Amino acid sequence: MGFRDCIRLLVLLLPALPVQAGNAIELRLTPRTPEQMAAFYEARGFPGVMVERLKQPCFVTVRIHNRGDDVVWLDLADWHFSAGGRPLRRYHRDEWMRTWERLQVPMASRATFRWTLLPERLDFQPDEAEGGNILLQRVSGPITLDATFATGADRRGPALKIHRENIECASDPA
Repeated sequence: MGFRDCIRLLVLLLPALPVQAGNAIELRLTPRTPEQMAAFYEARGFPGVMVERLKQPCFVTVRIHNRGDDVVWLDLADWHFSAGGRPLRRYHRDEWMRTWERLQVPMASRATFRWTLLPERLDFQPDEAEGGNILLQRVSGPITLDATFATGADRRGPALKIHRENIECASDPA
């Protein structure tokens, strides 16, 4: 195991570090290895074709906590990922649902999978938290996230912006 592999393993074992926009929102990003995700979905009885397909993308578990006094709005359309200065594809939940339908995955597995994803849109009331997975195109280098959150009951409050660099797709130990 090389130095880089040791660092990746250490990152996986340590809790995710939060990123905060002022004191209003806490965002935690935790990359997951293909092996971790395969074990998670296998334990829930997912068919092999589904588990194999889910080993391919980059999984990042996200936790969002509204620590402010106003409503914060999540809209994943306002999250932009990049790698090496180029846009990085985030797989939308609808795309996965079409894939599962084409592969004739049982409805129970489709529903469970959908439940594990971060919602595409959601309002966070003060002190409310939510989490789930996002799936990205797998890359070997660092990933950057630029996320914007609308605020206020009418979404017209000041936008919260988070810039996070050096997110990496987790890999299985060699």
